[in-house]
Amino acid sequence: MDLKVGVVGFGLRAGLYKHAHRPGEGSVVTMVCDTSERGRADAAAKLPEAIITADLDELLGAGLDAVLVLTPDNQHAVVAQRTLDAGIPTFCEKPLDVTLEAVDELLETAFRTGTKLYVGHNMRHMPVVRQMREIIESGAIGEVKAVWCRHFVGNGGDYYFKDWHAERKNTTSLLLQKGAHDIDVIHWLAGGYTASVSAVGDLAVYGDVESRRDNTDRRMWDWFSLENWPPTDQKDLNPVIDVEDISMMQMKLDNGVLASYQQCHFTPDYWRNYTVIGTAGRLENFGDDAGNKIKVWNTRSQTGYVEADLEVEIEAADGGHGGADPRLIAEFLRFAASGGPTETSPVAARAAVAAGVLATESLRTDGSAKIVPALSGELLAYFAANQERVNA
Repeated sequence: MDLKVGVVGFGLRAGLYKHAHRPGEGSVVTMVCDTSERGRADAAAKLPEAIITADLDELLGAGLDAVLVLTPDNQHAVVAQRTLDAGIPTFCEKPLDVTLEAVDELLETAFRTGTKLYVGHNMRHMPVVRQMREIIESGAIGEVKAVWCRHFVGNGGDYYFKDWHAERKNTTSLLLQKGAHDIDVIHWLAGGYTASVSAVGDLAVYGDVESRRDNTDRRMWDWFSLENWPPTDQKDLNPVIDVEDISMMQMKLDNGVLASYQQCHFTPDYWRNYTVIGTAGRLENFGDDAGNKIKVWNTRSQTGYVEADLEVEIEAADGGHGGADPRLIAEFLRFAASGGPTETSPVAARAAVAAGVLATESLRTDGSAKIVPALSGELLAYFAANQERVNA
């Protein structure tokens, strides 16, 4: 029998429903909850047989087998706590929330209730990331000592500065909201979590753009265009912009690996570049889409740029985010139904939020290093055991 799946929040990430709505193949979306009239109308058009409601209590009492929480970031924890309390296995879109306090309370709720919590860090399912990790785990570059990531967010002005993303109250920062993906990947490739972090950043471009508009009557694809260039000529930005459009953070991980992450929202190009340096070589991706290359250098050279010792083509896969989205939802539904290990982890998701939140605190104060508070051993053991109770 198909799993009955609910969706809370039918906005920018609503497209994930397609991978959960497979009538006769294992799962079907039977209910959608959204507080906005537009969200409910969109859901009704996409899922005419589903129950559409604005009442979360109605969804909580509908006997669902799983739920996708796809609300804006600052509503992730408050909604997911209620779905967990209701005993519904919960997919929570990344980041887990915009404050460390909310995230820790959410993990405590998952532990207390014993309800399964899964976090939507879909980049762990992207071919470029999985292939880089496989190369590292093969020993091709030796023991990892440093990870660098440069994120060129060429669509930043359209994606993040015309709606709720532009306000601290909703996101804390884009270093957290957008960077949570990359911080998690850095942790995954390095095999450790951030122990201390410092950062600098600025609202260098979009704060000076005078064209502003309340865009609550529109969505991102209503205004998105590659013709919105250069960044200083952007139109209809959010009335309030108090997040940075360029940020740089440095991390010392708990296993001694050093890492850095740079994020810029006014570049002309849009891709991520990872460099991983080990005791026996260096890995770097050139592009992050199918057909692009991951290169490895193992031979010492005296000249400048030399050809790599190993080149691996990034694989193609169907579905959003390089094929990551269908894999992500498939793993969640399997976890909701039968448990077991998963590529994503609530502890890892918490580590990404902690690094992003504390980096934001650093860049908005004196740039000094901030120490990440540890989780309790009880919580670490619970999530390490795939959310199964560990016998005393």
